[in-house]
Order: sequence, then structure tokens, then C-alpha cells
Amino acid sequence: MGHTVIVGGGFTGLAAALELVESGQQVTLLEQDMEAGGLAGSFQVGSKRLEKFYHHWFLSDTYISDLVDRIGQKDQIVPRETRTGMYYAHKFFKLSTPMDILTFKPLSLFNRLRLGYGALAARRVKDWKPLEKETSAEWLLNLFGPEVYRVVWEPLLVGKFGIFADKVSAVWFWNKLKLRGGTRSKQGNEVLAYYKGGFAALADQTVAAITAKGGVAKFGTPATRIRVESGRATGVETPEGFIAADNVLITTPLAITANLLEASAPPEYIARLRRIQYLANICIVLELTHSLSSIYWLNVNDPSFPFVGVIEHTNFEPTSSYEGHHIVYLSKYLPVSDALYQAKDDDAIEIALKAVESMFPDFKRDWIVGAHVWRAEAAQPIVEKDYSQIVPDVRTPFPNVYISTMAQVYPQDRGTNYAVRNGFECGQLIAKG
Repeated sequence: MGHTVIVGGGFTGLAAALELVESGQQVTLLEQDMEAGGLAGSFQVGSKRLEKFYHHWFLSDTYISDLVDRIGQKDQIVPRETRTGMYYAHKFFKLSTPMDILTFKPLSLFNRLRLGYGALAARRVKDWKPLEKETSAEWLLNLFGPEVYRVVWEPLLVGKFGIFADKVSAVWFWNKLKLRGGTRSKQGNEVLAYYKGGFAALADQTVAAITAKGGVAKFGTPATRIRVESGRATGVETPEGFIAADNVLITTPLAITANLLEASAPPEYIARLRRIQYLANICIVLELTHSLSSIYWLNVNDPSFPFVGVIEHTNFEPTSSYEGHHIVYLSKYLPVSDALYQAKDDDAIEIALKAVESMFPDFKRDWIVGAHVWRAEAAQPIVEKDYSQIVPDVRTPFPNVYISTMAQVYPQDRGTNYAVRNGFECGQLIAKG
């Protein structure tokens, strides 16, 4: 029976650990934070915990449903209809149903029809490989035409990726359209799922299932180096000491993975790990006494607004979960060097509040119960053209070291569901030897 050390307690690491302990393997899970969950980590809001970065899953997300089932908590999944909208030219538009698209006045009737037709056509694409040769901009322009692209897609693409917008592969955008189209009710409304108690509860309950089966989870314990001797990893060095291992699975962002392996791996391999770029994310979370709107997911198609999305979480999960408070996320992907990312928390909150005031004239600052700023340095890999040629494999130059990160879920995009899938697959691969 082998011993595997897993570096990183996000959902990839958790799923791999569960797979391994269920197959009879010994597992030690290392996480530098004091809780599991990774980007689904949480903070306290009253008596409840809330994700630092907004989270939900789609009805088509079968892998995370399988995880919930395997820990015996399937009755904790809550599906709910949600409302999606767009802020464009200082106006709000609902975009949840086919009828909403047909009445979307910023587009001519012909282009409203083209928007609907193009979305259906995108969802019917089965073979994603030809899309690798196109950028998202090229593909969207060809599929939807210039007016739809200018009004609907270009602001989202630029708002999300900024200076990288012209490099993003069509595969990335295709996945977004496919996911959104596959999670609808019979009436055409979008249906998303949440977990009772939030993703923090799911992470904690998964850790409990792992430890109940003999696994060990160490929090506040970062890995500092993978020790390699005679071409094989012998274990993981931590501030608390060395942990011997028969296998090592690293689930951290690729730059951190490179740091852990740099002393032993070939330089060309380390360069490949560092080849993939990431955007950071800053998320301002507001606790309010009043709601801003009835929309859960509001895409902001206005370049003057400093955030690409306004997500009113309590239009999805009820306010009763947060002592009656309304929860709003303001999200922006950006380089680490960006002034907003580097701003002091109070300054970032002030930028957010001024933006909210400009968008929602009825908003008053005395509605604010709390305001929180969260940052993640490696939040979104940049999926370029021909990404399949540069993304590293789960196997490394060392036969008993494996890597599985959000940058490797391709052709899908990052997300908890695919983190779980890759974790299960890695666990199976390691268990087979």
C-alpha cells in the first residue's frame, strides 16, 4: 500500500485524496491555508461562511455531483432558477430566456435572431479541435457578425482578459456558451446548483470523509520543495519537516509547481510550466441591507465600469442564509501589476462603491453592513490558440510525481466540476501504479 502526498487542498486535491483512500492507499494532504477549498475558500458572514469568490455549478456538472454522492450528502444539493442580465449603454437588460433575446433592443431584430441562432450553433459543436486555430474574436465575429460581437461579446472578452483578449482561443468561449446552454429548465430559464452551507461545507465534509477512511490532512502546512533522489521523488519538504512519499501529486498553479520542482527537473520542463500565463482576480464582497436588483449574474458591457461582473449572490441563495443581508460580488480579472489589484483595501472598496453608485442610483452607503476584499494571484489561465500543444501532461519527468491544476482541465475551462474530475482521474492513475 503506497503513500501519496498531495500538495494543495483545493477540490482537485480533495477528489484525488478521496479516490486514493477509497482504493486503500495512504494519503497526506498538505494545504498552506487553514481550510480546504482553494479558490472556493470562505470567510465568516455572521454565523455562516461564504465563498470569497462567487461559486455555483451547472446541472451538467456531473463530477461534482458524484463527489457529493460519494460522501453521502446528495440531499444537500439545491438547484434554483436564476436570472442573467446585461448592463449596456447605462441600461439593464434581462438575458435569461429566448424571449429576452428577442426583445433585446440594443440589437436589430435580425441580429437578435442571429444572437439566438449563433448560440445554438455554438452548442452543437462537437469537435473542438478545429477551434484551436482561431481566436475567440475571430470565431465570434464569423458566427455572430460584427454588430452582435460589438454589443454582446467584445465587451465581455475585453473585460475578462484585457490585454490578452486578442490571444484567447475560440475553444475557451465555445465552452462558456456550451455550459450556459446546457443548464436550462424546460421553460428556457437558467438553472444553477448550490450546496447547503456553501462550498466551505462541501470542502469540510469531503475532508471529514477522507480522514474517516484513514487519510491525513495538514492545514497551515505549505510544501517548500519536492525532494528527488536518483530520478524519483522521495517526499515533500515542509516548514514542519520532511514527509516521505511513494508518490506526489501537485495541484498548485503552475508557477508554484515550477518552484517546487525547479531544483531537480530539467530546465526545459520548468520553462514549459512557466510558459502558461494567468490573470489574477480581485473580488469585492458587499453585505447590504437592501438588494441592488433582481438579477443574479449581471454582465457589464460598459468599459467605463471597473468590474466585469456584478453577482448578487442572494438572488440565488436566499438572504435567510446570511442573517437577512444581501450579498453582492464585484469581480475583475486583471494582471497582478494592475493598480486596482495593488490598491489598498479601503481604496479598492471606494472604487467599488463609486461604481455601484453610478450603476444603481438608488443605492445608499448606509445600506452597507460590511465590505471585504479578496485577491487571487493565479485565478484564470490564458487559454491561447493551440493550447493543447503547450499545456503540460499530468505526468512529469519523474515517474512518481504528477501534476493536476486548473490550467490542465482543457478543453474545458477552470471550474470546480472539472477540478473534481481531474482529481478523480489522478487518484485512479496513482492507485494503478
